[in-house]
Amino acid sequence: MRYSALSLFTQGLKSRPEWQPAWRQPTPSSRYDVVIIGGGGHGLATAFYLAKNHGIKRIAVLEKGWLGGGNTGRNTTIIRSNYALRANAHFYEHSLRLWERLSEELNFNVMFSQRGVINLVHSSNERENWVRRYNSMRLRGIDAEVLSTEALRERIPGLDLAGDGRYPVVGAVVQPRGGTARHDAVAWGYARAADAEGVDIIQNCEVLGISIEGGKVRGVETSLGYIETGRLGCCVAGHSSRVAAMAGLRLPVETHLLQAAVTEPVEPMIDQVVSTGAWRVYVSQTDKGEILMGGRLDGYNSYSQRGSLPALEEVLGGAVALFPKLAGARLMRSWAGAVDMSMDGSPIISKTPVSGFYFNGGWCYGGFKATPASGYCFAHMIANDEPHPLNVEHSLDRFRTGRLLNERGAGPQPNAH
Repeated sequence: MRYSALSLFTQGLKSRPEWQPAWRQPTPSSRYDVVIIGGGGHGLATAFYLAKNHGIKRIAVLEKGWLGGGNTGRNTTIIRSNYALRANAHFYEHSLRLWERLSEELNFNVMFSQRGVINLVHSSNERENWVRRYNSMRLRGIDAEVLSTEALRERIPGLDLAGDGRYPVVGAVVQPRGGTARHDAVAWGYARAADAEGVDIIQNCEVLGISIEGGKVRGVETSLGYIETGRLGCCVAGHSSRVAAMAGLRLPVETHLLQAAVTEPVEPMIDQVVSTGAWRVYVSQTDKGEILMGGRLDGYNSYSQRGSLPALEEVLGGAVALFPKLAGARLMRSWAGAVDMSMDGSPIISKTPVSGFYFNGGWCYGGFKATPASGYCFAHMIANDEPHPLNVEHSLDRFRTGRLLNERGAGPQPNAH
């Protein structure tokens, strides 16, 4: 039987009784053993690992909007573990290994594609810095390779290697196991798996206040009523400072807007992730053929998620400089993610001065790629009231003691080039 386009569309809109919801829509209980604020990838992963690995069943995830509607749905989906510092390298490598088996663990296809992440180099000094970083990766058992311009020309035919531009490409480094995943699928997969473990996922439930007595968390006031709990985890990305302020804490983070954009679908031309610090832009192609671009902070503090035209112009200009064929592509949409930038460029997964209040944030450019390890380690901390060995050095206390994790070059930071 043949169907017209209209009949197929109509069939798609019809109710399917055999299709069950992927997760429940529960009414919040008056008390939970653990409450997680934030229904993005990190919050959902934390809840899943709390239930699966630590046997805690009375868990609620509170999301003020819809699942994955914050930075999880607004990022550029890059996954890598090419960090220089030992603590960060081991943490992100653990995350990458979790990514490699995540679809199987969640029984949900997160569309993880290990297509490789390439960092272009534009000078001998930049080459020396990247090669030093990648040598340190090799010493830690993390995959890393150095590429010549000839190898680049073979891998990425559309890349401008003429050598007469503002920042001529003189080589590159690549992490072959890096790549991308589907951001929505990650949120949905963790949500379904957490729900199957008995976690209550409560959408459209905004946290309005945190109740503290005697220096200990007692509960949260929400738009759906008061919820009692003795353990509270915060996973709200760019809104970290706002939530922490409810507990009387001032965090060493700033919220900035990270610009991104996507073109109309075009013919296949980029089968890897290409990043450049000189242009402060990274480019990849989605499964639908769209060219996904990002990498520029707007340069001012905001929660708007809109971005600005000057930042967008710089991102697009850098992408076209790398791939001249993109000059004729039409821009489909642009957006900005509200990212919480820590003062040393490394994340914070930590206990706080308030007993029972745990903080997960300061991810800068590394939030999406860290999703599995973030949830894995944060769940361990909440369950045991002590850090996992992988996040011992990512504590809030490092900003008091001066033992910072200064990870320059981990993203396109304005002061890093």
